[in-house]
Amino acid sequence: MIISLIVIAVIILYVVSFYNKLRTTKVRIKASIQEIGNQLKRQSSLIPNLVSSVKGFMKQEKGIFKDLTDARKLIETNNLKNLDKSQDLINKALNSIKVIVESNPEIKSQELVSNLMNELRDTADKLMYSRRTLIDLSADYNTAISVIPGIWFASIFGFKEEKGLETPTSGQHLSVSATDNQTPEVKLN
Repeated sequence: MIISLIVIAVIILYVVSFYNKLRTTKVRIKASIQEIGNQLKRQSSLIPNLVSSVKGFMKQEKGIFKDLTDARKLIETNNLKNLDKSQDLINKALNSIKVIVESNPEIKSQELVSNLMNELRDTADKLMYSRRTLIDLSADYNTAISVIPGIWFASIFGFKEEKGLETPTSGQHLSVSATDNQTPEVKLN
């Protein structure tokens, strides 16, 4: 009788521990998504300052501001697919500015521009770290609910697979967009 109670208690403790682990991971995944949105907002806020610093050298900044406005709208949704699209728009705007700065040594030497570029680099690093964290958390979570005994308990408690970060063509696996792994091309037309 006592052994049966001990076994039942151990099973209950395991199930509670497993549930708490999954719930905690879900909360951390949501926080990671919000952090990606925060870093994208920060990045899109820094770019107009950089644009105004190099305005005299730019022929068409309207396209940059349109991309930033569109990116900010997408960021507000906190949807992973929209966050990827917004990052693509921000990268496009940022790279347009980088081309201008790098082709004009007098701009490059300005302290304000240099500081803003450093802030943008720092933000890009934080963004990459946040994305990596989200990918890792999603992978850990998905592994926990897809192996025995987790697969049994996950379905009982209603835990479903997290898609993580996707590319438009990637379908169902965790990935990052191609623009995260290469320097985007910039055109000021």
